[in-house]
Amino acid sequence: RFMESANQILLVVNLLKETYIMKKQFQTKKIALAVALSLGASLVYAQTGPIKIGVVTPLSGTYTPIGEQVKMGLDLAAKEINATGGINGRKIDLIYEDEEANPAVATQKAEKLFQVEKVEFLTGTVNSGSTLAVGQLAERNNKLIATTVSFADSITADKCSPNVFRVNARAGMQSAALAAWVDKEIPKANIFFIGPDYEMGRSTVSAFKKASIEKGAKDVGEVFAPLDNKDYSPYFGQVRAAKPNVIYTSVAGNDTVRLFTQMDEYGVNKGVTIVGASGTVTSQNMGAIGKSANGFVTGVGYSPKLDNPANKKFVADFQKAYNKLPDLYGADSYGLLYFYKAAVEKAKSTETDKVRAAMNDLSWQTPQGTKKMRAGDHQAMQDMFAVRVENGEFNIVGRVPSDQAIGPDTCTRF
Repeated sequence: RFMESANQILLVVNLLKETYIMKKQFQTKKIALAVALSLGASLVYAQTGPIKIGVVTPLSGTYTPIGEQVKMGLDLAAKEINATGGINGRKIDLIYEDEEANPAVATQKAEKLFQVEKVEFLTGTVNSGSTLAVGQLAERNNKLIATTVSFADSITADKCSPNVFRVNARAGMQSAALAAWVDKEIPKANIFFIGPDYEMGRSTVSAFKKASIEKGAKDVGEVFAPLDNKDYSPYFGQVRAAKPNVIYTSVAGNDTVRLFTQMDEYGVNKGVTIVGASGTVTSQNMGAIGKSANGFVTGVGYSPKLDNPANKKFVADFQKAYNKLPDLYGADSYGLLYFYKAAVEKAKSTETDKVRAAMNDLSWQTPQGTKKMRAGDHQAMQDMFAVRVENGEFNIVGRVPSDQAIGPDTCTRF
């Protein structure tokens, strides 16, 4: 009887043990199945979910008007692309952060977009220092960025990066068109230069000074004012003493409003032709500048008056959406998303290495016409124009073909 009871107990223990093992195996398989389903869902989402694009742009501060055009151009393009099926069947999701035109803030916001939001591409930087700083961050994160605004030649020259592209015209390209106009209209001009004291300001002044002096103009002086400068009158004595017949400036945003209205108030602009960088007078700040903007001439890669079907449609759609005209920042930002779309569709992927390769030597359509991304320095090639402001309109007064405007490729990093 004792042996029989022991055997029965052992049988029960074995049954309990087998039951426990079966239960653990079931739980393990259940967990494994859940993990597999989760991974599968993540993989499917990564291939079919929205493409996250980060936008670090000034939505406050002196460059707010530029940031607004960047946002309007991107939003319009994203709406159009999403309405026609997105990119490879995936919708675009734009995630905005305010860079305040401050490189330190821009890198913090870009880091957040790369690490937390997991964006696959980044754009929007306005301040050239921000573009250079965020470009370094993009390299460390193995991500790509593109600027639609920054002018500094160094971005696609001595400080070029394999992870940074520029779809807008750089300072040297703007200067080529503007210097040709000045040489034609005011031969051997005496030019005084006024720029904002940071990377973009010094780069644009340097580029135009070089281009104009090569054509026979004379440098009669220069000053560089702090960004967000409130009073330019302390510089006017130096300007008058130099006796220029041309003043070149590359101030932008709200700084332009203050400079132009103060030059008008003090009579500094009397008998002088004012020329400058393409971001100096735009549709965003022209209303605040008023009549002081009349006669201003710039070298630019875009005008709402460009006579081609794509631009006419873009201007009409932009005005319908925002009740205002686009400027070069809105146009270049709009065109950027079509550049990215063409590259991703060519690469059949959003992976950095594949998209980078697809972007090199890529041609795409924009309101300005066909652009081509030069592989050697990641600088977009496009025709350049001289435009003059007349009663709130940008009238085209000159043109330089893209191959003559772009200048040599001096990037040596890739």
